[in-house]
Amino acid sequence: MNTVSVSIPVLRWAAGRVGLGDTELENRFMKWPLWLSGEALPTLKQLEEFARLTHTPFGYFFLPNPPEVTLPVPDFRTHRNGRLREPSTALLDTIFLSQQRQDWFRDYALLQGLQTLSFVGSASISDDTDAVATQIRQVLSLSAEEREALPTWTDALRQLITKAENAGVLVMASSIVGSNSHRKLDIGEFRGFALADNLAPLVFLNAADSKAAQMFTLAHELAHIWLAASGISDPEAGKLPDLQVESWCNRVATELLVPIEELHAVHNPDLSVEEEMQRLARLFKVSTLVALRRLFEARLIDRETMGRCYREELDRIFSLEGGKSGGGDFYRTLGARTGKRFARALLSNTLEGQTLFRDAFRLLGVRKSATFYEAARELGVIS
Repeated sequence: MNTVSVSIPVLRWAAGRVGLGDTELENRFMKWPLWLSGEALPTLKQLEEFARLTHTPFGYFFLPNPPEVTLPVPDFRTHRNGRLREPSTALLDTIFLSQQRQDWFRDYALLQGLQTLSFVGSASISDDTDAVATQIRQVLSLSAEEREALPTWTDALRQLITKAENAGVLVMASSIVGSNSHRKLDIGEFRGFALADNLAPLVFLNAADSKAAQMFTLAHELAHIWLAASGISDPEAGKLPDLQVESWCNRVATELLVPIEELHAVHNPDLSVEEEMQRLARLFKVSTLVALRRLFEARLIDRETMGRCYREELDRIFSLEGGKSGGGDFYRTLGARTGKRFARALLSNTLEGQTLFRDAFRLLGVRKSATFYEAARELGVIS
């Protein structure tokens, strides 16, 4: 039985970055403790299995020390205390897949003669945030009154995504890596990212988050598109980020979702702050934290009140959070994960013979021709 000499530090690093503990690994690899002590070596087959399990390139295991892994896009996550941990394989693979999809759509747009999108890079952080929010609202044909008439936050998020895609932005929302339901995305690591491009701007939303939180993330990432500032974010409505770009994008997002003039028009001073932020959240289909921040920005509450209510509301939200049900209709989920604008373009282009089925399957995350054709029917590409 052929064994291979591998780097013990890299073994530990590979296991740690996917959250695998010694007990779980020993159940899979009986000699795992001996690998770590150097008393035994894995076979080639075992190392290949370990590499697949930890989503680690095979060659890494022959390096003396773990490689330094960096994000392929700027990192705007600033709200945590302490140093950010090394990016997980789930996050990295999600960014790489999104970049591949974006590259495909950009080539498609060039071949189709699609016009460049003038709003990408049309703003700078020296611009007035209210004015930029108004411009985004006009480009997307957004109406607060129209959103208020929607029954649920899910409907409001779906509407905002549709309007962003109609304007030319690829919007993808998923709680897993690609189509692998065993690889979950962690909202503790990121909530979304933007990949700016004047033909194929892309926003990715971590769908493990609540619908209201995804609304804010989408609005925030749209501001990044307007700046042409690609990057990964963890926007949180009640926090005031240190980075100027993030603070600017947050202000644009809150004004986009809850216009200050409309807030003043509907504000009820007779209600307690807690009651009012709940009412405003239902009215505007945003999170209670967005509603609370807007009350502060409108100078309807002071900073001390906002801080107290913010802490109390966070505690309430955390106490309510539980396991979220997965699943749902596969084809609707596919449309959300890849974005309908991207999926429809790829499906039709493949059916026309311009893209190989092999490449389409990879980008869509499907394995069977029957699934491909059913997705085409469900998304209206074929009848």
